[in-house]
Amino acid sequence: MADVIELNGRRYRNPERPTVVICVDGCDPEYIDRGIHDGVFPTIGSFCREGHLGTADAVVPTFTNPNNVSIVTGAPPSIHGIAGNYYLDRDSGREVMMTDEDLMRSETVLALLARAGVKTAAITAKDKLRRLLGRNLDGICFSSEGADGETETLVGRGRPDMYSADLSLFVLDAGIKLLERGRASLFYLSLSDYVQHAWGPGTSEADAFNRAIDDRVRHFVELGAVVGLVADHGMNDKALPDGEPNVIFLQDELNGRLGAGAVRVICPITDPFVRHHGALGSFVRVYAREKAEIPSLITASAALPGVSLVLDGPSAARRFELPLDREADFVVLGDDNTAIGATRAEHDLSGLTGHRLRSHGGLGEQAVPFILSQPLTPRYRDIAATRRLRNFDIFDFVLNGVTRP
Repeated sequence: MADVIELNGRRYRNPERPTVVICVDGCDPEYIDRGIHDGVFPTIGSFCREGHLGTADAVVPTFTNPNNVSIVTGAPPSIHGIAGNYYLDRDSGREVMMTDEDLMRSETVLALLARAGVKTAAITAKDKLRRLLGRNLDGICFSSEGADGETETLVGRGRPDMYSADLSLFVLDAGIKLLERGRASLFYLSLSDYVQHAWGPGTSEADAFNRAIDDRVRHFVELGAVVGLVADHGMNDKALPDGEPNVIFLQDELNGRLGAGAVRVICPITDPFVRHHGALGSFVRVYAREKAEIPSLITASAALPGVSLVLDGPSAARRFELPLDREADFVVLGDDNTAIGATRAEHDLSGLTGHRLRSHGGLGEQAVPFILSQPLTPRYRDIAATRRLRNFDIFDFVLNGVTRP
């Protein structure tokens, strides 16, 4: 067994004890801060004294696929190629879900450590991530959404509903069972943001879910695991005072000003779980009919109330470390409280009935928790204190940066 693997300019040591990285989808730092204050997170709160409790920056756009793939590759999308949940293939003109591992341009820490002899498991709530996380992985890889009879038997209950807190808790319980049985020693467990889209910090529903997460983290620690917790993005309220979604339908706006068919707006938050958010986030990609129109389209977009930033494609790729060949003519970001859609007719908001729109994608959802159950070594304490941490630093920290017993 090799003691060290190398990937994307980093070296990762094989774990000497069970190691669990949990991506708590949509976990804005406010959930952690409020939960610790209110006693919701007794175990995670103890890591402030016994380990490391801080924040890091996620990848922009702050969506699920680019951030999960960044976490397991230790690199930004400019390296691994996954720049959203959804994109426009310029060659074919097709709109494509970014769930195919063939779209990835990097190996993963998980695959290389498994190849080095480490028993590895990647478990995700949403099946859209399974193939990306499992790329070339000779190990355990499945989703709650696609759980089969064997997995249900392992966990001790049936496959959960895709719109439920249990979609995430099933992932954690599966990880615990696999660890108890010695079937894996390195875990990547990626949850769903169903709860965070529906309920904000301090609500009874969010507190109940977070207590359940904390209880399972405690179980991992009791089983002797080093635990790292991070998130793929934060979450913000994007509704008006009366509860109606606060949305700019950008394709309607621009085509209305410059003529039908002037632009095509792609919403890279789009995935099969649209009831969470109506495919509305705070980052969209815009493709112009005529290149000559791009400057005026950028100016018109930047003038809209609620727009926080507009960048042409090359500038967006440089600033956010995105693959230029998969970038649009320009990108538009909403502010913390504004979502951006394509056309009103394309977004079904009926699933939001009874809930305020809470979503992500922009700069306001970039800060995420960065938590470890073990103390950091002096070198990594210094890194954490002096450098901008990224959520995709988590495997470096959990494998290289914690003190060893």
